[in-house]
Amino acid sequence: MALDIRPLSRSELSDHIEDVARLRITVFRDWPYLYDGDLDYEQRYLQPYLTSAKAIVVGAFDGARLVGASTGTPLSDHAEDFAAAFAEAGLDLARIFYCAESVLLPQYRGQGAGHAFFEAREAHARDLGYLKCCFCAVIRPGDHPARPAGYAPLDPFWRKRGYAPLEGVTARFSWKDLDTANETEKTLQFWMRDL
Repeated sequence: MALDIRPLSRSELSDHIEDVARLRITVFRDWPYLYDGDLDYEQRYLQPYLTSAKAIVVGAFDGARLVGASTGTPLSDHAEDFAAAFAEAGLDLARIFYCAESVLLPQYRGQGAGHAFFEAREAHARDLGYLKCCFCAVIRPGDHPARPAGYAPLDPFWRKRGYAPLEGVTARFSWKDLDTANETEKTLQFWMRDL
C-alpha cells in the first residue's frame, strides 16, 4: 500500500499536532527508547515546529490517517541542549541541520518511508543553505534486559544514507522508561553527513 509522504504546512501540522504527539508516544515506547510518554509534554515539545520558519515536519499518510512523521530543525535551535556535545568537535552549529526524530507505525515499515523522511529533510536543509545534517540515537547496553531477541539496529541504514557516528560527540538526556518510577539519564550518539 503506497503511503502519501510529504512536508506538512503549518496549518496541516496544527490540525495533526495531537496525531504526531501520539505517534511519538507509541513508537518511542519500543526498544531502544522505552519511553513512557506524556501527551501534554509531547504537544508542548512540538510547538516550535508550528512557529519556526526553518523547521520541517514530514507526514506519512495512509489515506487520511497519519501513520508516520519526521521532524527537522536547525541545530542552532537546540544550541542550549547540544552546545556542550559539539563544543570540542570544532563544528559550527549554525551550518548544521538537525534531523530530529522519525516515527512510523510498525506495519508501514519496509516500504521506503525512512528514505523518504531523510530525503525530504535533507532537501529542506539544502534549500536553506545548510552544509551538513545530523541526528542522534540513544545508546543502550547490548545486554539490556529489555533488548528484543534478534534486534537489528538501524546503523546499516544510516550508513547507507551517508551518515557516520561523530567520534566523541554525545548528548545526555533524561526521560522515564516504561519500567522505572523516575527519569534516568541516557547517552545519545550523534551521526552526521555532508549535504
